[in-house]
Amino acid sequence: MDSAAPREPGATEPPARARPRLVFRTQLAHGSPTGRIEGFTNVRELYAKIAEAFGIAPTEILFCTLNSHKVDMQKLLGGQIGLEDFIFAHVRGETKEVEVTKTEDALGLTITDNGAGYAFIKRIKEGSIINRIEAVCVGDSIEAINDHSIVGCRHYEVAKMLRELPKSQPFTLRLVQPRRAFDMIGQRSRSSKCPVEAKVSSGRETLRLRAGGAATVEEAPSDVEAAAARRVDDLLESYMGIRDPELAAAVVETARSSAGAQAFARGLDAVLGEFAFPDEFVVEVWAAIGDARDGCG
Repeated sequence: MDSAAPREPGATEPPARARPRLVFRTQLAHGSPTGRIEGFTNVRELYAKIAEAFGIAPTEILFCTLNSHKVDMQKLLGGQIGLEDFIFAHVRGETKEVEVTKTEDALGLTITDNGAGYAFIKRIKEGSIINRIEAVCVGDSIEAINDHSIVGCRHYEVAKMLRELPKSQPFTLRLVQPRRAFDMIGQRSRSSKCPVEAKVSSGRETLRLRAGGAATVEEAPSDVEAAAARRVDDLLESYMGIRDPELAAAVVETARSSAGAQAFARGLDAVLGEFAFPDEFVVEVWAAIGDARDGCG
């Protein structure tokens, strides 16, 4: 085989092949023209780009869904976006206050957050205290508890505050619901369009958003990883009253690089120590991840 010709002295390296620009389509969920955004590496930057595209403040955005303008918690944007996904931003609508009396230990709420300072209701348990209050809906952002602002708090902190409220003592929740399409009645604009359902991509590549560092294009999780993350998410809800697919995926990643249960526990403390997971949760998660591997094997 002929060897490569020697490089001339002073010759420069050939330019690296540029990665194609990643441009995502976006709309406001209640109706807007289609915008295009790029150049973000985490959720806060994503919200800033969407806000810039539509001339609103980033703090107006409560959460985003992928490929659906509906308040559909199954389509909630987490830490990964398919390269063909269409992003719908749900913005602040009406503010409401409700009074709740905690007659049971559990209110029946599952909390998540948008990664940018707002915690909101992801699930309401059938027959629970909150389920009996018609004004409270899935998708409502919790802005304050007893006039104490919780903006900027993580989901697990809000869930803990609600768990620790005393029984038989009324408290108030200040909620902000997402703006609905019917809110636009009477607000005529030639450029305004009704939101549409976007085609869901069948591709396997996703943009992985990170709290620190640059976003990366990665393969979508394998079936085993996805099943394990779903089981971890269920345990997060059971133990902590939160759902967070991205946190669940981070737990699965930690397990994948751990040689055993004790190494896994140490890894969780090192990477996700702020959550202060109870020991019994860690044991159940390790077992659930193992079951998921066996079930998909």
